[in-house]
Amino acid sequence: MPIPEDVTGHEIDKDVQQELQSLPKGLAEDVAKNLVMVAKLIDEDPEQAYAYSKIALRLASRVAAVREAAGFAAYANQKYSEALAEFRAARRMTGSVELWPVMADCERGLGRPEKALDMAGAPEVHKLDKAGQVEMRLVAAGARRDMDQIDAAIVTLQSPELASNSAQPWTARLRYAYADALLAAGREDEAREWFAKVVESDKDGSTDASDRLAELEGVEFVDALGDDEADEALTAAPDTVPDASVDDSADDKD
Repeated sequence: MPIPEDVTGHEIDKDVQQELQSLPKGLAEDVAKNLVMVAKLIDEDPEQAYAYSKIALRLASRVAAVREAAGFAAYANQKYSEALAEFRAARRMTGSVELWPVMADCERGLGRPEKALDMAGAPEVHKLDKAGQVEMRLVAAGARRDMDQIDAAIVTLQSPELASNSAQPWTARLRYAYADALLAAGREDEAREWFAKVVESDKDGSTDASDRLAELEGVEFVDALGDDEADEALTAAPDTVPDASVDDSADDKD
């Protein structure tokens, strides 16, 4: 697959570069470039990211960072069985528990929420950093909801991290999950309060909390012009495109 000329492979983390030093120089550069493409595309074009990850995997399947990248690319494409296999391979190679929450979420994706809950209570969770523990809590709450245990999901999300007023990378997502669970339980007033708190903490707009809050408050977004006014405006507007072109466009839409 083509790789843009401005991609050098040096964009990846130093830890990954160090891992790739076990490979011949030319091979390491090729693998690095493919890993860069995975990282660049995984959000906007997960299918392409997955394709690049398969190339990196073919070139260097014994490198833990490659197995991890392949796992995340498969996960982004909802290929949960494949993702879980790659995450397990990466974990065997490194001995790290960092991937434990996303492995549990793969179990959810495979329709095994009970297994995800078992993992949430495993000793590995205590070895996670704070961000990992919060992620594990989110996965566990999701598993509870998968099993229609809404009240249990709400309790699972109640934590010092949720109650804290300090903004952390996970704050908006944790508050959003809590607000959504409250709404699912029919606790609309509390849900409205927590969606408002999400809006406060979601500085980069990573959630649709503002839309959810507006919906709860009965705010409707309408066009500035009503339908009749819009028709009149179109009729009064000067013709800038030949009629034939306008008709063709209309036909295409039909």
